[in-house]
Amino acid sequence: MNALLDQDVTQTPAVSHIATLPAIYMAAEYKWELDGQWWPIQIGAHAHALDAAFPDAARFGMLTASNPGYITRSDAENRAADRELQSALDQLGLRYRPGFAMARNRNWRAHNWLVINPDESAFDVLGRQFGQIGTLLWSRGSEVRLRMRAARPDTLTEHPYIDWIQDAVDARSASIEANPSVNT
Repeated sequence: MNALLDQDVTQTPAVSHIATLPAIYMAAEYKWELDGQWWPIQIGAHAHALDAAFPDAARFGMLTASNPGYITRSDAENRAADRELQSALDQLGLRYRPGFAMARNRNWRAHNWLVINPDESAFDVLGRQFGQIGTLLWSRGSEVRLRMRAARPDTLTEHPYIDWIQDAVDARSASIEANPSVNT
């Protein structure tokens, strides 16, 4: 049974819920792989190894297909969505490397993809298509930035490494886009 069917996804995540997400993303550990070696990425820090590995890239992004709209799904569902995301990256002709994000206390881990030189608007479309409220997107030579696909809640102050792109976040449509087998 699809876990999405057991959850109420008819409402946009509450503002208070959106307000908790940046802290979760900021505290996570991010890694990407090249030639069998895993390299760290940290929001707010420069990814020197990444710049050196891909000197022709103008920008980098990281995104996952796991738990769209911040709705917890089974490992099998997340892995299937991950394969769909990889297929979408292939169809777009984008270069990418495996990656993951993990809570520092290791109570969660999400597979993701480091995308090399993505077009900003195409990257945002992928984030939307796979129901992701937060992604990482930054320019070569600059600090890694968190990109939140929502309006910044009034309860949060501006942060130097968070971009709020005020894209309408609708958990229900994000979930359906990420899993077309869910009927309305």
